[in-house]
Amino acid sequence: MINSTGMNAGAIYIMLGFIMPTHYIKLIRALYFFYNGLWNHQFSYIKALFSNQKGMQQLLRAPVTIRAYYQNLTKDPRHYQMLFQFLFLLYGILILEWETDLTKFAVTFFTCILTQWIFNQSTDSSSLKSAIISSLSLCLMLKTNTVASAALAAVLSISSKYIFRINGKHIFNPTNFGIIITILLTKDAWITPGQWGSNGLLLFLIGSLGFSVLLTVKRLDIALTFLITFCGLNYFRQIVYLGWTHDFFLHTFTSGTLLLFTFFMITDPVSTPSSQKARIIWAAMVGVLAYWIQTKLFITGAPVWALFFLSPLTPLFDQLFKAEKFQWNK
Repeated sequence: MINSTGMNAGAIYIMLGFIMPTHYIKLIRALYFFYNGLWNHQFSYIKALFSNQKGMQQLLRAPVTIRAYYQNLTKDPRHYQMLFQFLFLLYGILILEWETDLTKFAVTFFTCILTQWIFNQSTDSSSLKSAIISSLSLCLMLKTNTVASAALAAVLSISSKYIFRINGKHIFNPTNFGIIITILLTKDAWITPGQWGSNGLLLFLIGSLGFSVLLTVKRLDIALTFLITFCGLNYFRQIVYLGWTHDFFLHTFTSGTLLLFTFFMITDPVSTPSSQKARIIWAAMVGVLAYWIQTKLFITGAPVWALFFLSPLTPLFDQLFKAEKFQWNK
C-alpha cells in the first residue's frame, strides 16, 4: 500500500520549491523521489526530508514568506498595472484575435528594458518596472509597419524620462511621448482605437476600474475629470446639438484605447501636476483640447495628442499650486 505520509511530504516540498526560488535543487530532488516512491513504495528519503529539522523550519516559515511576498506585491500599484496590461494584451491576441507580429512585441519589450538599463547606469534609478509598463502600453496602443519603428518608439519612450526633466520630474508621459514622436517621424505608425471592438469592453472596464480602486497614488480625480469633460462635450454635440442617437454616442466612446488612456496614461502620477486642484484643471483642459482635435481636426486618438501638447504645462502648474512631488518607492 502506498504511504500517504510520504506522498504528502513530497507534495509539500514541491510546493515549497515553487514559492521559495532558492530551493530549486530541493524541488527537483523532491520531484524525483516523490514519483520514484509512488511507483516503488519507497518513501524513506521523503520521510527524512520531512523529519529534517531544517526542512521543518522552512515549512513553518512558509506562511510568513508567502505573506511577506504578497504584501510586497500589493503595496506597489505598478504591479497591478503590469498584471492588468499583460492580461489585456493576452485578451487581444487570444480572444479578439488581433493580427499581431510577436517579433515587434518582443523587440518593444527588450528595447525598453535595455534602454532603461543603460540610463540606470548613470543615474540613481534601479527599477525596471516603469520600462515594463511602457513596453506593455506601446504593445497595446501603437501599431507600426516595421520592427525598426517599434524599436524607435521604445527608445523614445524611455529616454524621454531622462532627457525632458524639470526639478527632478519628467515632463511627458513616456509612452505618450514615444507614440506621438514615432508617428511624426516615421509616418508608418498609428493608434488603433477600433481594434478592441465591443466584445472586450466589459472585461476591459472591470479591469480598469479594479486598477483604479486599488490605486494608492490618488490620481482617480484626473480620470474622472477627463472623462466627464471629454464625454460631456461630445454628448452635448452629438445628442443635444446634432440629434444623433445614444447608440452612436455609446459606440464612439466604448473604445479600449480610450479606457487605456484614461486609466493608465493620463493618470501617470509622475508626469501629472502634484496638486489636486491643478490636476483637475489640467485634466479638464486635456478633455477640452481632445474634443477640439477630434471634432475639428478629425485626428484618430485625439486624447493622446491632447496629452502630448498639454504635458509641458505640468511644471507651470507645479509652480502655481505647491504640493509634495510624487515619487515611487524603489
